[in-house]
Amino acid sequence: MARVKPSPTGALLARAKALQASGIDIISLGAGEPDFDTPEHIKQAAIDAISSGDTKYTAIDGSADLKRAIRDKFKRENGLEYGLESIVAGTGAKQSIFNVCLALLDKGDEVVIPAPYWVSYSDIVHLTEATPVSLFAGIEDDFKIRPEQLDAALNENSRLVMLNNPSNPTGACYSAEEFRALAEVLSKWPRVMIMSDEIYEHIHWGSAPFASFAAACPELSDRTVTVNGVSKAYAMTGWRIGYAGGPKWLMAAVRTIQSQSTSNPCSISQAAAVEALNGDQACVADMCAAYRERHDYLVPELNSIPGFSCRDGDGTFYAFPRVTDAIARLGLENDAELAEHLITECRVATVPGSAFGADGYLRLSFASSMETLEAAVSRIKASLVP
Repeated sequence: MARVKPSPTGALLARAKALQASGIDIISLGAGEPDFDTPEHIKQAAIDAISSGDTKYTAIDGSADLKRAIRDKFKRENGLEYGLESIVAGTGAKQSIFNVCLALLDKGDEVVIPAPYWVSYSDIVHLTEATPVSLFAGIEDDFKIRPEQLDAALNENSRLVMLNNPSNPTGACYSAEEFRALAEVLSKWPRVMIMSDEIYEHIHWGSAPFASFAAACPELSDRTVTVNGVSKAYAMTGWRIGYAGGPKWLMAAVRTIQSQSTSNPCSISQAAAVEALNGDQACVADMCAAYRERHDYLVPELNSIPGFSCRDGDGTFYAFPRVTDAIARLGLENDAELAEHLITECRVATVPGSAFGADGYLRLSFASSMETLEAAVSRIKASLVP
């Protein structure tokens, strides 16, 4: 446990809630959670499952109906052919990532993680006793690693590369062409597996079409695990359904691990996820349009604050400005102190970039109403704009 830190985003949310409970008016832009309710047709599927007695254990790796829905989604939306034995549904995408790492990694293995990265990646790797190797790409690089960076990082100890597309926290998204350039490097290292976390796939508006790594680089499909879930696209964070598709041998190991930890994910949530994947998709487009509108408001507003520099995102619901100049202007030491200033002086909760392996940045979630965003911007400007 000395290797692992509590989730920084979880700690931030707990702090914000504690301040709110004490009567302090805090605007939280920290949560990576859609502010929309789960769509009605998905909720109704869960109600129907309860009414029909669908409340028993399912297969450890997910019900047949859910695995078929996942298989069909992979084929329909990503052009990926996974047999049912190559798919495991779990309790959220985080469990899928954890199980893959636990099945694959040994002490002494190295895992390449492009930074800025989602906060849990490196700590999950630490729990396996493998070693995370961070590759940083800042705002000048559009937050995307270059092939030559990857080439320099790989060695005989490398076992896994973890990709997140679109990226939490930056909103950046690799194109198929960019993935193929990375694949050229990876082709020289046959021991290295690739995990592509695509949980924000449908919250995307970049100029290039969304690219799934395994589809863009079919020559590496037998070394690629594709992770996804229903939490973000369908506003189903609390339902806890994620899934992974990959090589049979690895997914068999994942299935075994899951059999000795949580067993099957919630049967009611599985029924809801089947409807999410198979049912009317208009809700996904509607929510994505709202996120795009908020993005188009927030990014220019952040760029108008002295000391903030923010890149347009290609998706997700996060803005990730570089704030080194703002830190210096305020006489602060680092991004953690700036986040503390914002929550205490402006009553706006954000997450420091250092939690994502990116010192000197902040993550602000725009998974909140436009009214909330406008109020937050007003508070920040009142403190930081001369």
